[in-house]
Amino acid sequence: MRIYVAGHRGMVGQSLMKRLRGLGHEVVTRGREELDLLDQEAVRRFFATEQIDQVYLAAARVGGIHANMTYPAEFIYQNLLIAANVTHQAFLANVRRLLFLGSSCIYPRLAEQPIHEGALLGGKLEPTNEPYAIAKIAGIKLCESYNRQYGASHGIDYRSVMPTNLYGPGDNYHAQNSHVVPALIRRFHLAKAENAPEVVIWGTGRARREFLYVDDMADGCIAVMDMTRDSYEQHTTPMCAHINLGTGEDLSIGELAALIGDVVGYRGRICFDTSQPDGAPRKLLDVSCAAAIGWHATVPLEEGLRRTYAAYQEAIRPVQEIAHA
Repeated sequence: MRIYVAGHRGMVGQSLMKRLRGLGHEVVTRGREELDLLDQEAVRRFFATEQIDQVYLAAARVGGIHANMTYPAEFIYQNLLIAANVTHQAFLANVRRLLFLGSSCIYPRLAEQPIHEGALLGGKLEPTNEPYAIAKIAGIKLCESYNRQYGASHGIDYRSVMPTNLYGPGDNYHAQNSHVVPALIRRFHLAKAENAPEVVIWGTGRARREFLYVDDMADGCIAVMDMTRDSYEQHTTPMCAHINLGTGEDLSIGELAALIGDVVGYRGRICFDTSQPDGAPRKLLDVSCAAAIGWHATVPLEEGLRRTYAAYQEAIRPVQEIAHA
């Protein structure tokens, strides 16, 4: 098939492209300089001319807790426009199957653990990433609404997956705006290189998180897209039609920091800045639905972190070589 991967330069998009091409599909991509997904008319022209069969909507404005707190207006505005423009223009171009990628932050801050898909809209969101979460909830509801209105008449079958916290090769290692795993890898790597006596982590270290290796996530996305319509409808409902993707296991941020320190080879102290926020106390997904369709994560956390750190070292090697030249 001819499949458009929106957000192909990101960690998720890169993994999806690799998997889809390995299955023999033609993958269509456009960089931001070629196609601005915030521009409705540009998105319309793209879908009107490209004859796309399927869409994987992995494009998003993303970041960790610092970025979410610093750029709330950009996070809600850009992610709402991306979801609305791509979904609607795909529909107008008669693209019958689309997969929207959400985030586990869509769930209430104090949701019962592990978090079942039905917990959506059951309570208040975590304040530090509420704008991003609302945009992602809107994307889910776009898919559900187009299915409800146009599923029977136009054959529309738009689906959503909710991956837990993702990590892996190709991640963003920005000093302030990255997610927790790449941020800690960068911080520990620099601390090791500089023989720093300690590394300071935001929060208490007690918040618990679940982490999914990006290639496992890509396989889960394809598994969901490959389900027959009857099977997908059997495992979802019209107004709760997303599927969680995770490992079913979590650990504290303190434990994660210690594990990444070991992977990197850092031997100094790990300290916690308790004046900074923890975010939600816990986010562990119920992955029973994904298990029922035959998908489960295969890469253990430590192995995934070792692969990720190796990829990070490879990525920064040319910069280091130039610096030492």
